[in-house]
Amino acid sequence: MEIKKVGVLGCGLMGSGIAQVAATAGFEVTVLEVEQKLLDKGFAGIDKSLAKFAEKGTIKETPQAIRARLKGTTSMQDLVECDLVAEAVIENIAEKKKIYSALDGIVKKDAIFASNTSSISITELMTATHRPERFIGLHFFNPVPIMKLVEVVRTIATADEVFDTGYEFGKKLGKVPVRTRDKTGFIVNRIMVPYLLDAIRAYEEGVGSIEDIDNGIKLGMGHPMGPFTLLDFVGLDTTYYITHVMFDEFRERRFASPPLLKRLVMAGWYGRKTGKGFYDYSDPANPKPNKL
Repeated sequence: MEIKKVGVLGCGLMGSGIAQVAATAGFEVTVLEVEQKLLDKGFAGIDKSLAKFAEKGTIKETPQAIRARLKGTTSMQDLVECDLVAEAVIENIAEKKKIYSALDGIVKKDAIFASNTSSISITELMTATHRPERFIGLHFFNPVPIMKLVEVVRTIATADEVFDTGYEFGKKLGKVPVRTRDKTGFIVNRIMVPYLLDAIRAYEEGVGSIEDIDNGIKLGMGHPMGPFTLLDFVGLDTTYYITHVMFDEFRERRFASPPLLKRLVMAGWYGRKTGKGFYDYSDPANPKPNKL
């Protein structure tokens, strides 16, 4: 099937990013949120992002032309004609299933449902609908307008043509899609999460300081940022949640949350978004490692 109209559930950091890249790629996009103020906040972020891209000359159209393909709504009925609906709401199984169940009877039957979840089972989410063969995962990475990767996830029930359509959709967005199956963590988190948790354990065990471990990985392995800088960027609360999902699935120590990560999350130190994590961001341009 040909995708022309795209629906996006959620206008937060990920949802607004998905909406932006879809509109930039020429699709008509409708973004659903629970409140108008959340739409306004998300669209303000899109406007700011598009202005930066225009200033750098990296978009072919004007921001106004791209924005003309974007509209926001608080009514599910406005998604009725969408060919693909990409969900980017809170990482909560019950909330996701609730919205899928409500949408299932509204959006046309041949529309594709796609979840941006980073860890929740796509198979479990599809059970909230009557279209398991038309359900996939489309896992984008933050910040969506910049990061080139999208993981295209199939379940045992996904129809071949639906999976292929999702893959081609990723390419049309200007992304590099990779095919993967509905295994907890998919490709990237399956490999990255144990690495990040091992870095925390290495610090807990006195192998090195936060700065030394970060610099060791950057300079020794050629990574653009060290594990603690990356953890603060992703969000310690997000990582902590993912560890629970992955440990519940595999029951292996490498997926278990280290005690220090738990303590930081309990203290409300989530990283950059709260101003404190493994680093202190009182001076965002010059973060200093916290004494933990």
